[in-house]
Amino acid sequence: MDLQLEGARIFVSAGGSGIGRQIVGAFLEEGASVQYCDVDAASLDATAQALPDARGHHCDVADRATVQAVIETSAAEMGGLDILVNNAGIAGPTGRLEEVDAKAWEHCITINLVGQYNCARAAIPFLRDSPNASMINISSAAGKFGYPMRTAYAASKWGVVGLTKSLSMELGSAGIRVNAILPGIVAGDRQDAVLQSKADKLGVPFEELERAALGHTSLAEYVTAQDISDQILFLCSRRGAHVSGQAISVCGDLQSLY
Repeated sequence: MDLQLEGARIFVSAGGSGIGRQIVGAFLEEGASVQYCDVDAASLDATAQALPDARGHHCDVADRATVQAVIETSAAEMGGLDILVNNAGIAGPTGRLEEVDAKAWEHCITINLVGQYNCARAAIPFLRDSPNASMINISSAAGKFGYPMRTAYAASKWGVVGLTKSLSMELGSAGIRVNAILPGIVAGDRQDAVLQSKADKLGVPFEELERAALGHTSLAEYVTAQDISDQILFLCSRRGAHVSGQAISVCGDLQSLY
C-alpha cells in the first residue's frame, strides 16, 4: 500500500529514543522529511548516528519559548509542516496519592499534558497551510482506564484525550485531523522500569506483576513500538483522510490496568 507520505514534513517530540525514534525512522522509510526534539542529549546523539537523515533539536517540551523556536526553525528548514506527533511524555511517580510528592505529580502533568499544548500551539499555524495536515497526540491505555498508584500519569493521559477531541473540533474547518493513540503495555526499557517500580512498591517479584499485567489483555503479549508507528503512518496518510477526533487503542485488547 502506497501511503503517499513521500515529501511530507514531520515534527516528532521526544524522537530520540523508544517509540519516538521508531516513529522518526518509520516516516523516513516513507520518504518524509523529519525533524524531532528530545530533552536527553545522549539520545539525540544516538539517534543522529542511527538516523542521520533526520535532524534533532535539544528541547524540553515544558519550555514554551524553546518549543516555539524549535518548531519555527524546523518548519522553516523543511518549507512547512504537515504532521505533528506529540510523543513526549514521562512515566511520573508511582505510589498512593497521599504518598506522592506534589512536585513530582505536577511535573508529570506539565510534561505529558502542558507539553502537548506547547507543541500544538506552536505547530498549528504551520499545519493550517498544509494540504494534508494531521496531529497525533500520544495518550495511553491509562487515558481510558483507572490506574491505581499511577494517578498523575493517568490524569495526564485522560487530559490528552480531551485535548485531542477538542482540537479536532476546533481545527476541522481548517482541514487538520487530530487523533490520539492509546498504546497498551509497550515492550521496552521504560515499561520494564514502570513495572519494576510498582512491583517494588507492592513487594512482589517483577515476573509476577508482569504476568498479572499482561493477563489483563486478550492477546496476553506486549505491544511493540512498530505497532504504534504503523497506526500513526496510516492516520497521517491520505488513507486516513476522514479519521479525526478519535482515541484509538493499540493495546492487544487491554481490559484494565493492574
